[in-house]
Amino acid sequence: MRKTIIAGNWKMNKTATEAEALLRGLLDGDSRTDKAQLLVCPPYTALETAGKLLKGSHIALGAQDISEHEEGAYTGDISAQMILTLGATYVILGHSERRQYHAETDQLVNAKVKTALNAGLTPIICVGETLEQRENNETESVVAAQVKGTLADLASDQLKNVVIAYEPVWAIGTGKTATPEQAQQMHQFIREKVAEKDTEAADLLPILYGGSMKPKNAADLLGQKDIDGGLIGGASLDADNFIGILKAAR
Repeated sequence: MRKTIIAGNWKMNKTATEAEALLRGLLDGDSRTDKAQLLVCPPYTALETAGKLLKGSHIALGAQDISEHEEGAYTGDISAQMILTLGATYVILGHSERRQYHAETDQLVNAKVKTALNAGLTPIICVGETLEQRENNETESVVAAQVKGTLADLASDQLKNVVIAYEPVWAIGTGKTATPEQAQQMHQFIREKVAEKDTEAADLLPILYGGSMKPKNAADLLGQKDIDGGLIGGASLDADNFIGILKAAR
């Protein structure tokens, strides 16, 4: 059975103090369930605070990116080992905003994935198409290339330790959401692409939906056969909304 993951990507939001307040709201709220893994990915500056608060709890901790390098003269970068020492066990890689604003390529994301796996982190690899690509009927070719590129040269045992998040870029922060049927179609497509590399890994691979999931649409999305959770942006910044999505997974 595949793991269900409800992950919060806080992006560039929340100071350490604000993060503590949000996390206490989650810990004190109805956020415990054996049906799904709850995960939060704060900015780097709040990771230490979050790690201390969440240690031994039911909420996992992740970071929003890492360097492909283990250490060295890379000003401004953060290594896998650095976030591991703060209690992180997951890391988001290849998010559309990293691709758009920092020109990250599939090859770079692939290098980061390998670094994460070698360090013992679980990478959440983001793939997805823009509005222009969807309107040009390029969705499948774009996503297939991203899946192939970011998973390149991974062994079977490594494939079994990754998570993929499908994020239709046109549905992030726009108020638009793919219909449950559209989302399911792409999740199934992604699983089929992974199966071309390894059938067993594809069956076990959690694929999260990352396109503006909210409490009101979470149940319909999470009810789809190949949608194994969500990578949540704005709704994860409010404890009640985030827990509302988690309840839909129960």
